[in-house]
Amino acid sequence: MDGEISLEDAILEQMAEALIYSGTDGTIRRWNRAAESLFGYSAFEALGQSLDLIIPERLREAHWRGFDAAIQSGVTRLNGRPTLTRGLHKSGKKLYIEMSFALVVDQARTVLGSVAVARDVTERTEREKAATQSA
Repeated sequence: MDGEISLEDAILEQMAEALIYSGTDGTIRRWNRAAESLFGYSAFEALGQSLDLIIPERLREAHWRGFDAAIQSGVTRLNGRPTLTRGLHKSGKKLYIEMSFALVVDQARTVLGSVAVARDVTERTEREKAATQSA
């Protein structure tokens, strides 16, 4: 089994969308290749860091309020529906990101953490904003 990767790991690593898993304390525990591409941080740099790594400063308070409420209640506000938000690239560039969130629970329904799937929609969002402003 040396050097073999599980099917689950292969799927998560090779999916086109960024996948970020954090424990209930908001520490990044899983970071796939697409997350590396989207945010500019290698898995080595991201793992063990706070989610603040990719959240713009002005959004952090609201993020943690929602995160903590979801962890405590066991329910996310959006129920898995994608939402448009901002993300922070390693370079400091702010991105428009479409994200969906889910809680990860064990068999006893104890919340273990949160998983997010994200894709960069910066170009599309800026194009739509420009079209709206010129209309």
